[in-house]
Amino acid sequence: MDRLLALDAAPVISVAAPAGYGKTTLLAQWAARRGRVGWVSVDQRDNDPTVLLSYLAAAVDRVEPIDPAVLRTLAAPRASIPATVIPGLVAALSAMTQPVALVLDHVELLANVQCLDAVAELAVQLPTGSQLALGSRSTPPLPVGLLRAQARLVEIGVNELAMDRLEAALLLSDAGVELSREEVDELVRQTEGWPVGLYVAALARKAGGPRRRPWAGFTGHDRLMAEYLRSELLARLPQRTVSFLTRTAVLERMSGPLCDAVLGATESGRVLESLEGLNLLLVPLDRRREWYRYHRLFRDLLRAELERREPELIPVLHARAAAWCETNDLPELAIDHAQAAGDADRAARLVAGLAQSAYASGRVDTARQWLAWFEDQRLIDRYPPVAVQGAWLHALVGQPAAAERWAAAAEHELAAGTLPDGSTVEASVALLRALLCRDGVARMRADAEAALAGLGPGSPWRATALGLQGISYLLDGEADRADPILAHAVDVATGVGAMPAASAALAQRSIVAMERHDWSQAESFAERALEVLRAGHLDDYVMSPLVYAVAARTAVYRGDVPRAREHLARAARLRPLLTSAMPHRAVQALLELARAYLALDDAAGARAVLRQARDILQLRPDLGILPKQADELQATLDTIRAGAAGASSLTTAELRLLPLLSTHLSFREIGERLHLSRHTVKSQAISVYRKLGVSSRSQAVQRMQQIDLLGP
Repeated sequence: MDRLLALDAAPVISVAAPAGYGKTTLLAQWAARRGRVGWVSVDQRDNDPTVLLSYLAAAVDRVEPIDPAVLRTLAAPRASIPATVIPGLVAALSAMTQPVALVLDHVELLANVQCLDAVAELAVQLPTGSQLALGSRSTPPLPVGLLRAQARLVEIGVNELAMDRLEAALLLSDAGVELSREEVDELVRQTEGWPVGLYVAALARKAGGPRRRPWAGFTGHDRLMAEYLRSELLARLPQRTVSFLTRTAVLERMSGPLCDAVLGATESGRVLESLEGLNLLLVPLDRRREWYRYHRLFRDLLRAELERREPELIPVLHARAAAWCETNDLPELAIDHAQAAGDADRAARLVAGLAQSAYASGRVDTARQWLAWFEDQRLIDRYPPVAVQGAWLHALVGQPAAAERWAAAAEHELAAGTLPDGSTVEASVALLRALLCRDGVARMRADAEAALAGLGPGSPWRATALGLQGISYLLDGEADRADPILAHAVDVATGVGAMPAASAALAQRSIVAMERHDWSQAESFAERALEVLRAGHLDDYVMSPLVYAVAARTAVYRGDVPRAREHLARAARLRPLLTSAMPHRAVQALLELARAYLALDDAAGARAVLRQARDILQLRPDLGILPKQADELQATLDTIRAGAAGASSLTTAELRLLPLLSTHLSFREIGERLHLSRHTVKSQAISVYRKLGVSSRSQAVQRMQQIDLLGP
């Protein structure tokens, strides 16, 4: 504690030891004495960078209010964690009236690479005076070498946390167990000073007295704890108590009503209170003593005991928990339990209703995890509504191969049925086909019209279907037929709060107005589309590049070159989203960008985006007038002398690299994240430096910040 509270204490604290060594206790005592500490206890659902960082931001906000823009940035589906979110959180810490510390406990539960990188990046970028303390069963995800070299790391481990004889005697005495000095010495030797081992030995002694020395043959390794727990503690408790403990171990957190539902019992709330009174490693989660959880090690051991005693009961318990959670408005917990129970029908119903909202709130990885379960269980063909959600999600994040795989599953065996919003399953699949536009513009229109016929009157997807219908006419060169449909799409989208659809339809109307040379109207639509983006915090959505492109074109027309370049930089960041997954939208946006670059005499930028558009057209050539427009732009470019390559000429591969260049990750580690070799990453980085006109990685990051390539 003296080391952690010293005036010159390092900004990063690592408390790493196996379960039961008092990591949380140490950090809690430190937090109480230090003051101004935000605390986050990690659980399995935090394996989504948006979720994890939202909790961290909220923890800081509870200490002292922070800029709401930090939380808004987290809500964007494609927010760049290293380039925008971490700097925003660091800036919020820097702006505090007094330094703040953050505790992140149970870090070992983080498996998501983006989460691990975010923690490491936060540690590297901590402002002066702030501290980050990590509690973990394993080595925390830190750039240890760098932090040690900078004297920015305090490390606490098993040697510091293991109890000596005096500490063990105090613990045992507090637990109501008095032993001789020799007995304490032997217990410390057998447990190797493992605090939880000492504590459980004390509980076993209190539970009725051992037939033999309770610590005989006991060591400080949790692989032997299960047998010890079974023979020395559970064996001395009433059978009803043991059943309660093992069966409720399927729950990550417990309340009386939830336990009643899972056990088919009553009075579970009183049982929880009595267990807390017995000090059976039960942790209250609120001041009203309504919600509890077991100590994590204790829960692990109880679950192992349940698997040994009643393995057939485990899915039944999870199924009951899922039903209670769904009824009591805890749908995400219900998904976890339904999947653990193998209840695919319930899980499918819940995921079909929640995946899109999870994506919209920035929790892309959460939605992916739900969907991955169906793929792992080979169930996506069985649940078309889930397959539709999977295809949508992968299309929205620019992953065409995955989108095609899930779309094929959605179409494999269409079942009759109605979705919660009154739409038919067939309508949702038709809408998906229109979005993916795999078979040309005519089929796209037919699918959009079929979707409109089957979507419920209040469906939030009606605006999207109308937008796709209008786009199909625009791609066929029938702007006059497209415009009223797009106007209707804007009205419908606004009425139901479907802001992405509203912004997209307004951008399309701006294109129609530009084709008519009505630049005043085009600018009006473009500005309205931008307003919708800003109000809905939609800067990183897949339709945003098109909005920025039309806004750049109208800015150039009125002579506002700086504003046009700002819009183009924002669009450039999102170019990796523009793929063949949604070819009509991608090619449209890229052609509009090419026109904007040409208007600014930036031939290199125009060539880069046109090359990307032509690559998509090779895969999806039946996109109405777009191939002809691409040919016309190419012909114009062929008459222009090639200029020096600048930031606008970055390739999509290079654009994917940019956010990672601003982190502590080495080229090898960046390659691992992007599934590239170190040599490829280095070659791409050198190309980036050349196009940015710099000679080093630090200069490149500085330049990217200057021209807004790393985001707001």
